[in-house]
Amino acid sequence: MTTDTGARPYGHGSEHVGEHASRHGSDYGTEHADLRDYEPGQPGSHGYDDLRHLMSLMTGDEKHSPAATSTLDALWVLYDQVLRVSADRPEAPERDRFLLSKGHGPMAYYAVLAARGFIPVGWLAGFGGYDSALGLHPDRTLVPGVEIGSGSLGHGLPLAVGTALGLRAQGLTGSRVWVMVGDGEMDEGSNHEAVQFAGAIGLDQLNVVAVDNQSATYGWPGGLASRFAAEGWSAVTVDGHDHAALYEAFTTAHPGRPHAVVARVDAKS
Repeated sequence: MTTDTGARPYGHGSEHVGEHASRHGSDYGTEHADLRDYEPGQPGSHGYDDLRHLMSLMTGDEKHSPAATSTLDALWVLYDQVLRVSADRPEAPERDRFLLSKGHGPMAYYAVLAARGFIPVGWLAGFGGYDSALGLHPDRTLVPGVEIGSGSLGHGLPLAVGTALGLRAQGLTGSRVWVMVGDGEMDEGSNHEAVQFAGAIGLDQLNVVAVDNQSATYGWPGGLASRFAAEGWSAVTVDGHDHAALYEAFTTAHPGRPHAVVARVDAKS
């Protein structure tokens, strides 16, 4: 597979973590919209080997442990190597958008956001607490870098379609929209409509990461990727723990078509 997307380099930044939280929701990103001098993968304060430790700091009552861990590798590859976002400039209009539709197990998401400098590591210990910003579902009004409040399944992909259309209407065609869903969530009718519509209009700014732990009620003949391909999407299936395979799949060119990456992980027990 080719890895040339023609995308401009964006990056993360990780300094001044305390300032990031206070700037969230301000017009800071509007004043500093140009992220072209940054590259994905710039050093943060933590790396992949630190993620398990960061997750261990969250001792709140997590109800969805499989969802909390199965997304870790895909999230890390996205934030470390692919997404053009900056912790210094979380509201920059030209940023990529990442939407976590699979929001009912956000521990891995919070760990990655902390590792990349979007939130202070000190927040993690309060996970799930009454007065914590880190709820059992992520809240875009409380957590820097979070684009949507999520957890009610079937909403993220339609919201991602609308986000991509909105960016297109604003002329922000260099910004990509990524949404992470679960295979079980793809049972929702709203997702079927979003897949059909995005394929029909060739919404190539849209990218889906479908974490497949075999929790769908009935599944799909030929696998989940076939569901996307049938509607005109570019679609690939990879090992959801293989970082090189994930990166190659994430950066495959797909001109004129939305793109889906099915990341297979261990079956939900």
